[in-house]
Amino acid sequence: MKKTFQLTHPKIKYPRMVESVKNDVRKYIKRERRKELPKEVDFWDFDCKFGDAESEAKTIHLSEIDNRISDAGTRGLQSFYIEILAKPGIRTKKPRPEEAAKTAHLEMKKFGAD
Repeated sequence: MKKTFQLTHPKIKYPRMVESVKNDVRKYIKRERRKELPKEVDFWDFDCKFGDAESEAKTIHLSEIDNRISDAGTRGLQSFYIEILAKPGIRTKKPRPEEAAKTAHLEMKKFGAD
C-alpha cells in the first residue's frame, strides 16, 4: 500500500476521517497477514514509511502507525502519505540464558579475563 490519504470531506467530520484511515490500514495489514506464506518463511514482516508528503516520508516500525495517524489528526493535517509493504520474515532463535552465560564466559576467557 502506497497512498496519500486525504482527511477532508464535505460531509464527513474530521475525527471520523482519521478513524476511517486507521481502519483501512488495519484491514490492509490483516489482509496481507492472511496470505499464504512461501516455503521456509515464518511470518509476514512489513516495511513502513510515514510522512506529511511522499518526499518527506521516513521509515517507521509497524507498531507506530496508529500513533502517527493520531498525531497527524491532532496537528490538523489535510493529508499524509503512508507506505506499507509486506515482506517475508524469518525468525532467529535467541540463545537460552544459560547458553548465553556460557558463551560470555568463554569469550571472557579468550581475552584473558577471568
